[in-house]
Amino acid sequence: MSSDIGDLLLQTVPFARTLGLVFDSVGEGGAICRVPDREDLRNHVGGPHAGVLFTLAESASGAAVLSLFGDQLNRATPLPTTATIAYRKVATGEIRAEARLLAERDEVVGRLDAGERPEFDVAVSLTNEDGVLVADLTVTWTLRPNRPPTA
Repeated sequence: MSSDIGDLLLQTVPFARTLGLVFDSVGEGGAICRVPDREDLRNHVGGPHAGVLFTLAESASGAAVLSLFGDQLNRATPLPTTATIAYRKVATGEIRAEARLLAERDEVVGRLDAGERPEFDVAVSLTNEDGVLVADLTVTWTLRPNRPPTA
């Protein structure tokens, strides 16, 4: 399922393809992806633009969400609701994102079963090629129940 989720995201999110994101692993509420070092993605200090870093992290968080809740797509749509980012060091070179859900699947699906719109967090760490933390994020996601089609 790992490469399927990464492929799905790259097919449905054209901007992720534009950035050249690569999904290395996806599964069990986690995901790892990276963005190559490209001159056209750099900012004024020579590293990836903040928008590139955010997109990388949000994409990793989305893949992590789909790894646990992809089987719920027939009744709910996963959507990010908020995100916070802390820039720790100047990012340079290829950047790697590692995302992990901070919620239990059974709890989230149980809330969906109860008719709620569950919210849950995904933590994402961004590191450079040397493994140095350059930024971290928390992305809050929801599973919005799908509306029945209207006649």
